[in-house]
Amino acid sequence: MEKDIEKEIEQQILTSERALFNSRDLKVVESIFDKGESPLKESQNIEIIKSTFKWKYPLWYCKNVNVDKTNWLDTARAGVWYSNDVKVSNCIIEAPKTFRRCENLEISNTFLPNANETLWQCKNFKINNVQAKGDYFGMNCTDGEIENLSLDGNYPFDGAKYLLIKNSRLLSKDAFWNTDNVIVQDSYILGEYLGWNSKNLTFINCTIESLQGLCYIQNLVMKNCRLLNTTLAFEYSTVDADISTDIESVLNPTGGTIKAERIKELIIEHDKVDPSQTQIIVKG
Repeated sequence: MEKDIEKEIEQQILTSERALFNSRDLKVVESIFDKGESPLKESQNIEIIKSTFKWKYPLWYCKNVNVDKTNWLDTARAGVWYSNDVKVSNCIIEAPKTFRRCENLEISNTFLPNANETLWQCKNFKINNVQAKGDYFGMNCTDGEIENLSLDGNYPFDGAKYLLIKNSRLLSKDAFWNTDNVIVQDSYILGEYLGWNSKNLTFINCTIESLQGLCYIQNLVMKNCRLLNTTLAFEYSTVDADISTDIESVLNPTGGTIKAERIKELIIEHDKVDPSQTQIIVKG
């Protein structure tokens, strides 16, 4: 916190629109934000502990906020928008559309069972030990570090840039579309059409299962990765791929090197790609 907390609210039920509007240097403990939109809009230097948000837009245009052991009910949707320097830990967030256009955001040890359209256009963020379920997670976010994320939801990180993702599990159709400079390490990804239309996409020590995945990518790098039941891979991609398993099928890569134990089906259509631009190395 930038300043010491000067005022404390404890075990209160707060209602009405903008109940604590434009608060400063405030600690809220074991309290309930009930009916009333935007209870903490434009507040700064706020601590919220063991409390509950029940209504919409609780933290908009806020700065320097620490939220711990607090619940967002489903009706507290669009919870944290246009806010900077926010830390959220040990929370349950049932509401969708949380975290938009925030900077300097940290989320840890938190469960988001309805994370539809969450973490959009956020910048300079860290996520650690988070479970989330919902589509379109992390759209257009930038400059993020993610570790121990378990995500069940389609279309995550569409348009994201400059991300490092480690030790995570994604059950996600169409993950990492339109991304630029994303690195994924020591992670498991299951989902169709992985990574289309992306640039500078890197997977290190990952296990991937994907129908028609890893296509239409400029500068795809794969180091010591396992491809399980992955078919029609690398179509129109430039590739530097070192695969430690068999690949079910490869279709029309446009350039680079593909190493694998075995490629069960290699499809090269000479009228669509120049086969001399791609080196195929079978190790097994």
